Amino acid sequence: MNRHTLYSFLALVAALLLFFTPQAQANKGLANAEELAFTVEDQATAVAIVRSLERNHYAGQRLNNTVSSLIFDRYFTMLDPGRNLFVQKDLDRFEPLRYRFDNALKKGDLTPAYAIFNLFIEKSRQRLVYFTTLSETWKTALDLDSQETIDLVRKEMPWPADRKALEHLWKKEFINAVLTLKLDNETDDAITETLTKRYTSRLNRLDQTNSTDCFRTFINAVTMSFDPHTQYFPPRLSEDFDIQMSLSLEGIGAVLQNEYEYTKVVSLITAGPADKSHQLMPGDKIIGVGQDAIGEIQDVVGWRIDEVVKLIRGPKDTTVRLKIIPAEKKGLQSARIVSIIRDRVKLEEQAAKKRLDTVTENNRTYTIGTIEIPVFYQDFKGSQAGEQDYRSTTRDVKRLINELKSENIDGLIIDLRNNGGGSLQEVNQLVGLFITTGPTVQIKGRNGAMSRLTDPDPSITYTGPLVVMINRMSASASEIFAGAIKDYNRGVIVGTRSFGKGTVQALQSIYSGQLKLTSAKFYRISGKSTQDLGVAPDINYPLFYNPEETGESALEGALPWDISQRAQFKPSKDLAPVIEKLKKAHEERTRHNPEFTYLKEKYDLASQIYNIKQWSLNETKRRQEKERFTALELGIENKLRDSQNLPPLKTLEDDKTRAKDADPENDFLLKETEQVMVNFIDLSKEKGLVW
Repeated sequence: MNRHTLYSFLALVAALLLFFTPQAQANKGLANAEELAFTVEDQATAVAIVRSLERNHYAGQRLNNTVSSLIFDRYFTMLDPGRNLFVQKDLDRFEPLRYRFDNALKKGDLTPAYAIFNLFIEKSRQRLVYFTTLSETWKTALDLDSQETIDLVRKEMPWPADRKALEHLWKKEFINAVLTLKLDNETDDAITETLTKRYTSRLNRLDQTNSTDCFRTFINAVTMSFDPHTQYFPPRLSEDFDIQMSLSLEGIGAVLQNEYEYTKVVSLITAGPADKSHQLMPGDKIIGVGQDAIGEIQDVVGWRIDEVVKLIRGPKDTTVRLKIIPAEKKGLQSARIVSIIRDRVKLEEQAAKKRLDTVTENNRTYTIGTIEIPVFYQDFKGSQAGEQDYRSTTRDVKRLINELKSENIDGLIIDLRNNGGGSLQEVNQLVGLFITTGPTVQIKGRNGAMSRLTDPDPSITYTGPLVVMINRMSASASEIFAGAIKDYNRGVIVGTRSFGKGTVQALQSIYSGQLKLTSAKFYRISGKSTQDLGVAPDINYPLFYNPEETGESALEGALPWDISQRAQFKPSKDLAPVIEKLKKAHEERTRHNPEFTYLKEKYDLASQIYNIKQWSLNETKRRQEKERFTALELGIENKLRDSQNLPPLKTLEDDKTRAKDADPENDFLLKETEQVMVNFIDLSKEKGLVW
């Protein structure tokens, strides 16, 4: 396998690896903590991982006292992200270990890590026993009319001073759990049953904790201290990853990870069941899973990620029901249940698709072609076997462009929204359809050596006006394409800032597990990295995803953006004057556009909810909060419906579709992009721009 083919494979792996994001599994325990002990293989694995990190990781970082301190802090954060298990005295007790992890790891000494984990098990048991007891007595033991509040984000708050402070925090957490269910219109008896089952189940899971759980949690505190994409998969999760890579099991097509006690949706696999349902969104938290149309919803709060995945997976064409807390609600609204039919993600559904629209303006009709590219794909087996008609992004897009050209399009839109990346070889070839020859992307390894992918073919498939659509979920290969088109001044980029995934990961077998390690970094031909900052559009659309929650910059410890050497290339045109005019026309056109106003107001409301730092633990006040935000959201929805001559909704539950802008028949972002294209066509003629 040559270097470029290897990078293509690694880019595809990077796009899919997120499915199992190792996080602290704070939901399992051990009946007898003293039974938890590391093995000789654990020691050997730790030494091998440390050696690989020091020798192969892109950052070239040695495991020293500085990294040891990072490991110390990250380990405690992974075990106790809500700071509701350990007290300050526990931190003080282990503080002498802060600068000793580096030397201990190099020797394979896991004693400090297991000592901390054993205490974590003990504290977890104390908390769950407290909750289990309160589940039976809460009706008389708790005051739901108090004036207290609960902090929603405790990551930066002081550790509780002592056991008394800890129990006060636990009590507030339990009241919050009760109020959340009450706001979901559960009866008191149903609340008792739900919480009793929840905490009893979690205690049972605590009893199943083994050495592997401790090792995985600790070693990922080590690897993720280098960067968040460098992770270790022990044998069981490694097997799950292999299954996901081969797509041999049916599911819903969602990338999941643990976040505190919840299972969070990170992203949706394009053309997968969840994506096509328009009911599940990145940032949603799954709190329950049910089978078929009438099966009982199993509470999964506090469950391990792999256990939740097992419930969600199942035979093709069967239904799974998910109880979710919508991303934009932050628990202020009722949880909702969505039904998704399991299926495999079919290649033909991920393939590029064309669309033809006409726009009439100034007594002229413009024909606009759009090609949606959900992912950068290639039939690797077919290509290697020498098949003449193997499928690939570039082959399909070239065919679609020629079909659109035969229909006399005036301009072409490439839609990369929600495209999470894929084959590096394909994105290199795709850029080549729009330029003569030249570099498309730069790749820097840990030794600083820069390699480049280049389009050697001087032919151009499409020479007309080009607009590229991106959003926050456009990542990796999508960012390479958008960045290259922008650097060459070959077209105009519209949308929102992209994801910022600008690193390459390699897989390495470590005994019976696998290490996913960041080995290289992508750079645009201008020298700018796509890492962390992503690609900024020339024309900004309203935000849909919260950048504080979604994207590379939202990941703790993400490698920084930087600038490297510029490749030798010649920009196609000077588009700056044209882009300024396009911006002004767009702003004027959308200033009072009800659909753009809708997106802005929805995002502003979601941001307002996201920025809430505390919740009231008073039932009356909590209901008032819910009613206020419900009324605000309902008002936003009905304002849009009024502009569309639709009857108003009486409740939010009457509106079954959440992602309206994902509906091709109601995609006002695409419609605005077509308007941008019309202006671009006219300005291109005015300026005499010819590609």
